[in-house]
Amino acid sequence: MALYDASVPLRPGMPTYAGEPGPHLDYLKRIANGDSANVSALSLGSHTGTHVDAPHHFLDGRSTVEAMPVDALVGPADVVELTEQRHIIASDLEKLGMPTGMTRVLLKTPNSRFWDDDDFHADFVGLTGDAARWLVERRFVLVGIDYLSIEQFRSRTHEVHKTLLEAGVIIVEGLDLRRIPAGAYTLLCAPLKVVGADGAPARVFLWD
Repeated sequence: MALYDASVPLRPGMPTYAGEPGPHLDYLKRIANGDSANVSALSLGSHTGTHVDAPHHFLDGRSTVEAMPVDALVGPADVVELTEQRHIIASDLEKLGMPTGMTRVLLKTPNSRFWDDDDFHADFVGLTGDAARWLVERRFVLVGIDYLSIEQFRSRTHEVHKTLLEAGVIIVEGLDLRRIPAGAYTLLCAPLKVVGADGAPARVFLWD
């Protein structure tokens, strides 16, 4: 069995979505200073690194992270690879020939190369509105992508997010799929259970 960690490490200086805070680890106690233990405080944006979006992220007053259905976060998933440097349309997904009944998909795109540096790249690949509707119509419960947003940078309407979240589709962003071959896996996505949060960092594992 091959086991993969599809999460990016949380570290100072890592790329974050434009204007959002990255991780900061502040030591409150240190053994080296005579304290009995090392104790730190971690602060970061709720959409830092590998993370999930809850409906409340774009639909004010809707459900937050702690209410995410566990059965959507765990189960069979396909990693599919799309190689073109443009936003993904419905026909691109149709051509992949995903198995009937598949309800979780992780999109491996040219975005993966952006994890090699600490600059934020606004020209990442995302979904178009018709691709989001395609996923909803086929009753997907989770979709993930290998950079910090599921749709184009600073979308005017946020159509992709709203379409998916309105339908209850969990969005996983910031995946690291560079060393994970396309194929069928079992997925475990474990976001922090932060009450009232619009998103939360997550650890994501895949195994075949």
